[in-house]
Amino acid sequence: MSETGTSETDKEHKDGEKPKLYRIRFRQDGQMFTASSFLDSMPAHGIVMVKTDHGLEPATVSGAAPLSGCCNESSRGSYEIARQANRDEAERYGGLAAFEARAFDICLNLIERHKLEMRLVRVERFFNGSKMIFYFTADNRVDFRGLVKDLVQEFRTRVEMRQVGVRHETKMIGGVGTCGRELCCSSFIRKFDSVSIKMAKEQDLPLNPSKISGLCNRLLCCLTYEYDSYRQQRKGMPKPGKRIRIDGEQYKVKRQNPLQQTILVLNSQGEEQLLQEHQWQNYETIRVDKGPKKEKKNKE
Repeated sequence: MSETGTSETDKEHKDGEKPKLYRIRFRQDGQMFTASSFLDSMPAHGIVMVKTDHGLEPATVSGAAPLSGCCNESSRGSYEIARQANRDEAERYGGLAAFEARAFDICLNLIERHKLEMRLVRVERFFNGSKMIFYFTADNRVDFRGLVKDLVQEFRTRVEMRQVGVRHETKMIGGVGTCGRELCCSSFIRKFDSVSIKMAKEQDLPLNPSKISGLCNRLLCCLTYEYDSYRQQRKGMPKPGKRIRIDGEQYKVKRQNPLQQTILVLNSQGEEQLLQEHQWQNYETIRVDKGPKKEKKNKE
């Protein structure tokens, strides 16, 4: 489901009351979102109708969300709860997952019939039945015009084929990371940030693909979490490979420990020493004279 901004009516209730925040899911295995509401009673596991950019959609309330900092707009819910679902809406919502599973199987058969090189990931149907979205991955461009025609004929509604990347595929399917917790992309990440191998190097992580890659076979999203902190901690620290002088003694920097603000060095006798921040903070860098540059001989 696509996100929509909090409405103007949710900014402040006429009597000055602050909105309550709840955690909701549109699908049982879907991502959890924060929604605001002025309604008094929102029981856990209750079904509510939520305002989206294409109309009301049902969702399940998982529980109350922390209210701290809710006075700023950025900390408000991504959605607004309109009301509790009635009995008819709750029954229809209960059958939505089964309908989407059946649509998934039908689409798989049609993909095989049309011999298309694509992998179906997920099917979503708008609650009002006005549209169905079929998410898929593919290595190359896919001509799915014939597939869409068959799907429209089968379901008698608008059909959208939406190609996603492997990271979005993992986000939709979900799973458990190497840390033992639910995948960040499935639980709370809304937008994927750029992740580079430089981030792993900055945090002294092993550059083993199996250690720093997620289930999507891309670099772990969590590499971005502490990257800026490590960069800040390293500022002012002597860099590995540099020769430094402290109180007249010369050392060669072997490794930095930015979180402890210590450095591992080799002294003039070739012995390793661990220097604390107060020991190295007044260091001087020794400039190594590389000598005169050699002149290149012109080939005749």
